[in-house]
Amino acid sequence: MANIGKTVKLGVFTLAIMNVTAVVSLRGLPAEAEYGVSSAFYYLFAAIVFLIPTALVAAELAAMFQDKQGGVFRWVGEAFGKKMGFLAIWLQWIESTIWYPTVLTFGAVSIAFIGMDHPQDMVLASNKVYTLVIVLLIYWLATFISLKGLSWVGKVAKAGGMIGTIIPAALLVILAIVYLAMGGKSQMDFSGNFLPDFSNFDNLVLAASIFLFYAGMEMGGIHVKEMDNPGKNYPKAVFIGSAITVIIFILGTFSLGIIIPQKDINLTQSLLTGFDNYFNFIRMSWLSPIIAIALAFGVLAGVLTWVAGPSKGIFTVGKAGYLPPFFQKTNKIGVQKNILYLQGAAVTLLSLLFVIMPSVQSFYQILSQLTVLLYLIMYLMMFAAAIYLRYNMKKANRPFRIGSKGNGLIWLVAGLGFCGSLLAFILSFIPPSQISTGNNTVWFSVLIIGCIVVVAAPFIIYAFRKPDWKSKDSTFEPFHWEENATNAQTGTTSSIGAKTDIQ
Repeated sequence: MANIGKTVKLGVFTLAIMNVTAVVSLRGLPAEAEYGVSSAFYYLFAAIVFLIPTALVAAELAAMFQDKQGGVFRWVGEAFGKKMGFLAIWLQWIESTIWYPTVLTFGAVSIAFIGMDHPQDMVLASNKVYTLVIVLLIYWLATFISLKGLSWVGKVAKAGGMIGTIIPAALLVILAIVYLAMGGKSQMDFSGNFLPDFSNFDNLVLAASIFLFYAGMEMGGIHVKEMDNPGKNYPKAVFIGSAITVIIFILGTFSLGIIIPQKDINLTQSLLTGFDNYFNFIRMSWLSPIIAIALAFGVLAGVLTWVAGPSKGIFTVGKAGYLPPFFQKTNKIGVQKNILYLQGAAVTLLSLLFVIMPSVQSFYQILSQLTVLLYLIMYLMMFAAAIYLRYNMKKANRPFRIGSKGNGLIWLVAGLGFCGSLLAFILSFIPPSQISTGNNTVWFSVLIIGCIVVVAAPFIIYAFRKPDWKSKDSTFEPFHWEENATNAQTGTTSSIGAKTDIQ
């Protein structure tokens, strides 16, 4: 594989925007607008117990292993062995594959609203066949761009993040301010309680999906070797991206709640409806198609960031002997073409679920929940690994460290992230009362069987791996405990601690 990282360097702002693009999707605003003022509590709560711990832990781990490949495979594998590391990178890759149809559903809705006949646009957006076609078109376009290499991905992701996410989010907030200043009536009751009604268990269920909205901040760890001075610049990019993310979500949700009554909120259409209502109010309806195009471009950029990231991670690990040679094939510039094609086939099959789910909205929600469950398993391992490595690799160089001395702060930060992830994992199994998800048997079957199959798959692959799976040109560096074993055999010493491989 050509080492693209030698020729293309990512700047702090570029990676920060890539992180925002990967993490932030305005499609999530309607789900939290259901909660009115208390949505701010959910955003801040999830930021404290999940987003900030994720950003801090990922920054420490990525900087700690800045000269070694693997992303979450490296981080978890250094702590718990190869099989668990393979499970972590597998989950990151496969959950993104399941996630694509959900975010692309929002892209299809955006394109439907390019027309000027909005009642007809809403009918089109609810059409399953139309949605399926557009989902596949956008996804395969993102795949073909990814095949052009990191340079193309970085440019499109940066432009798409600005045009399709940050600018529309800022515009939505400005429109809300203008609307209120011109005497518009707010549909959101700002006198409501900031703290939600915890006696109503249903209030927590749909809110658990907010963890998915914040997921992905660690993905930049895959690109840590493609930055100058990553020990300093990677954490900086992560923190900038985190701050932008929280601001966009809170202000954007409030802005949407101001213009759309709570009872009329639809998970897939309300964002476009909100913009349309604001533009009608200021007598500039001609802007609706423009914002719809911008949002669709933002979806493409977000999908592109994810297509390029986890697939590169699983490819790098696969070359080290964890996947058959078929999955290690690249095109002439070193991009993992067979993995991208396989991923595309899986997305295509998943998208066909549209025909059996009762509605586009129910399909959207059940796949979102399955994605949350799979991703949270990976996060549980990542947070546990960060704590474990503080004791197992005491003397390892940490260019960025949570807490200047001792391990108290890492226990607080990573422990908070672990508990928050565990809470969201449990809640994600329960169907949200606010949304019709069809038959509960189908709901639980998809989630439970989906989790079992996906988690079991990497262990089966690992058990059947063969020595000739390892690529001759693989430069994957050994784990620290492998280096220690070699040093012990040759009589040399190492200062970073020892570990026995978990086979």
